[in-house]
Amino acid sequence: MRAAPRTAVVLTGDDTSGVFARTLTRLATAAPDLEGVWRRDVKSGDWIVATTRNSTYTLAVQDDLTVVVTGGWFQRAEAGSRRVHVNGCTWGGSAILTGMLAAPGMCIEFGNGVRTTRVRDVEVIRDVAGRAH
Repeated sequence: MRAAPRTAVVLTGDDTSGVFARTLTRLATAAPDLEGVWRRDVKSGDWIVATTRNSTYTLAVQDDLTVVVTGGWFQRAEAGSRRVHVNGCTWGGSAILTGMLAAPGMCIEFGNGVRTTRVRDVEVIRDVAGRAH
């Protein structure tokens, strides 16, 4: 007799009533409906402020859609900011949503291998003056 598949919960903030997914296929199916900051929706000059359980990260979006990030690990380890690529967001495991830059309940994974704790809150500050960082 086969055991029933385990259920994973995709969290939104501190709420545990998020999307239920049992397989990678169901995660992929639910992904387009997730609320968060999608790579396709930002432009150079926008700022993303993501608060995690442990830190606050500020991401300044650049022309090539890399980000200059400060806060959290970058503040502690490098005493400042660093320009990196955002690989995407994970649910805490190895499945990554590459189009997502930050979303409540997910972990941000940066190109240098740093992965945040779960994001609790995300704010986008749009560049209305057309200035780059």
